[in-house]
Amino acid sequence: MPKYLLSIEQPDGPAPEPEILEPIMRELGAIEDAMREAGVWVFSGGLTAPESATVVRGTMITDGPYVEGKEHLGGITIIDVPDLDTALHWTKRLTTVMGLPIEVRAFHWS
Repeated sequence: MPKYLLSIEQPDGPAPEPEILEPIMRELGAIEDAMREAGVWVFSGGLTAPESATVVRGTMITDGPYVEGKEHLGGITIIDVPDLDTALHWTKRLTTVMGLPIEVRAFHWS
């Protein structure tokens, strides 16, 4: 089955207050559990703030994100599903809970 990368686009700025974030994280955990039960979950994780990034270009190393923008990659989920329609099904469930855009792309696993 093909694997898909679900890239979560997060706005710059501080995280939501705990009373907002905690219910979202509980619902996301439930969706991830459902993905595991369905046998489609491969991997997921969040990233630190873009300010913590280090960019390497050849021999030059710089601090900060690669691209300046109002949004940044906040986390990823990799799923193993039969087709794009199934990947979109899971993505809709995630984005409904988070309220954030998610980019879906085929993921080539080696």
